[in-house]
Amino acid sequence: MCNLANEGIIDATAYFQTECFDAARLFLRTEGFLPAPETSHAIKGAIETAKRAKPGENVVFLYSGHGLLDLASYDAFFQGKLTDFAYPEASITEALKDCPNVE
Repeated sequence: MCNLANEGIIDATAYFQTECFDAARLFLRTEGFLPAPETSHAIKGAIETAKRAKPGENVVFLYSGHGLLDLASYDAFFQGKLTDFAYPEASITEALKDCPNVE
């Protein structure tokens, strides 16, 4: 986890890829821009944050790239070929054993 999350400055949230691609589709329909799949995660987070926002509050997110180089991923999504996968916690724990403990 990053230092910002460790320090309690931010909350890290993970989303499945299909819900992020759904958010990207909504963004394309409403804003006219096709986001990169990585950017779709920020869009999904912004949507979820906006749902909890009070009237008059602003939500800001980083739009970091277009999806024109990722059209094959979008094609797979629209054909229903993308599936969600939750990496097993035991596998994460095992992989982290090889990482140095950095203070």
